[in-house]
Amino acid sequence: MMGFQVHAPVVIAALLTLLPFLLAAFWPLSIKVARRLPVTVRMLLPAVLCVPYAIVAISYGQLRWGWFALYLALPLAIGWLLYRAGVADTAQRGTWRDFLVLSVLGLAVDLRWFEPAWPPHLAVFNKMLLLDAGIYGFLAVRRLEGVGFDLRLRLSDLRIGGRELAIYAPLAIVLGLSLGFLHFHAYVPALSHVILGWVFTFLFIAVPEELFFRGWMQNLLERRLGRRWALLTTAVLFGLSHFNKRAVHFNWRYVVLAALAGIFYGRAWRQERRVGASAVTHASVDTLWSLWLR
Repeated sequence: MMGFQVHAPVVIAALLTLLPFLLAAFWPLSIKVARRLPVTVRMLLPAVLCVPYAIVAISYGQLRWGWFALYLALPLAIGWLLYRAGVADTAQRGTWRDFLVLSVLGLAVDLRWFEPAWPPHLAVFNKMLLLDAGIYGFLAVRRLEGVGFDLRLRLSDLRIGGRELAIYAPLAIVLGLSLGFLHFHAYVPALSHVILGWVFTFLFIAVPEELFFRGWMQNLLERRLGRRWALLTTAVLFGLSHFNKRAVHFNWRYVVLAALAGIFYGRAWRQERRVGASAVTHASVDTLWSLWLR
């Protein structure tokens, strides 16, 4: 890629950043092991998430102690808040601490609060590190049940995800074209391009967003609002999270279509409470959009 050279330290930092995500997604035993650690060790362990930032920043000569302190302290604070939430909320109905953590994680990613810490082209590290902090906090410390973060896909994930795609896609295409948001493009990509695009979208866009909005948010809201209102509330919040995408000002067309999509993503997740199912729908929608309707 022109103007962008990958350094070996960046590769090492990327592997360290992906490790917690991949372990939790493909080896659920790792979460059980973390839960058995002594409380003090379990609470201090998230501090290691500052290491990828330090490696990247030092390799680019951009280490800032303020950012280092943030990536050291924020995962610890998330772990502590969720530990206290678990102690105070044994019924797992959700507390202000849970929703504070979700608000901080969501706004930090959506509004790109911490991206100035990173060299150009590497801000994706911020999203993945915050995701790691959330995964560890909610699954290993909070011990939130019913999340469904297991990416060892089943046939039922593909069936459910495909069904919701088949229902949503015609509605979205008609609505999107009528709003002037979608535009058809005659393009026949290589099959390998489609597959690689779908896999990348699945792992790095769909799964993080589905884990956040369905596995954590809709999951917690269901216990307070019930299935229907949790689905609708989460879908609206998911739509609003797209307000600043592809536009300088409030992009209401994107918000409407994303909120509608959130209903079908939420339906896919809640049928068997599996992030994999909703991520299949989400990744397929994004891939179709990026190839033929953007």
